[in-house]
Amino acid sequence: MSTRNPQSDYPVKNGFSVDMFSDAEIRQIHNATLETLTEMGMHITNDEALDIFADAGADVDRDSGRVKIPPYMIDDALRSAPPEVLLAGRDPENDVVVGDSRVNFTTFGAGVHIIDHETGEFRDTTKQDVADTALLADYLDQVDVYSHAVTGGDCPSDNVDLHEAEAFLNNTSKHCMHIDLTCGENAKKYFEMGAAIVGGMDELRDRPIISALVCPQSPYELHGDAAQIIIECARAGVPVNVLSMAMGGATSPITLAGTLVDHNAEVLTGITLAQLVNRGAPVLYGSSTTAFDVKESTSPVGNPELGMINASVARLARYYNLPSYTAGG
Repeated sequence: MSTRNPQSDYPVKNGFSVDMFSDAEIRQIHNATLETLTEMGMHITNDEALDIFADAGADVDRDSGRVKIPPYMIDDALRSAPPEVLLAGRDPENDVVVGDSRVNFTTFGAGVHIIDHETGEFRDTTKQDVADTALLADYLDQVDVYSHAVTGGDCPSDNVDLHEAEAFLNNTSKHCMHIDLTCGENAKKYFEMGAAIVGGMDELRDRPIISALVCPQSPYELHGDAAQIIIECARAGVPVNVLSMAMGGATSPITLAGTLVDHNAEVLTGITLAQLVNRGAPVLYGSSTTAFDVKESTSPVGNPELGMINASVARLARYYNLPSYTAGG
């Protein structure tokens, strides 16, 4: 029988996975992201966010809104962001913990048209549809978190997000993630709605039954409302999902690695902003990034590239020890 000496490097796979990049390639994407944020920076159109970054030591050009973020600031934010986040349910039996390799499922949103299940009519979605989809998600064991699946197209535009929140909060006992908050002021009102359910803002911080999703604007921009929502979420201790929607070949480079650098820079900027406001603020590393079909001028959410990007995003999030959220069809 031959002698089998121990190996110096013997990685073990637990379960099936798609490894898009090696450890060295992930580090290259990370380093390219740091270089991009240091030399080119992000365009941020929110005065309070500019103040926060400037006070922390970033190079801020207020005339252009250009913020150059040093690597140490990103690294410090990644160290303070929690590796796991509780997405509490209104019913504690529906609590969800996201992080590491845990897999959970949520509804996709937010649709603006629907085929009426009673009439077969293709029509605009309404507040009642928000309530109905929340009730359906509450029944389905496979759905862990309700992200509002459709929009309240019949609601006033200045507070449609609050009408949607009222509809889904009254129709599910699962955690609710609002993916279409319109501004920081409405975000605070949304938090008040959650606090009214659990008994106060301190109780909401301990058991966040609600969360929010915000999208930077590709390429390399964190617009005013998104930045303000991140700030308010961090202050309130409400989880925020910073989700890039870059489109490879349109708003980001056509190569997968190039798009991931753009995506990564946008998400890490939002996460860093949250940590500068409140160290330890709960954040998710989000993605709905996909490829752009240059022939059809569409963004096919079900394309193979989206699956490749999602696998890469999950890999990046685990590299940073952050919980991840990926969207797609």
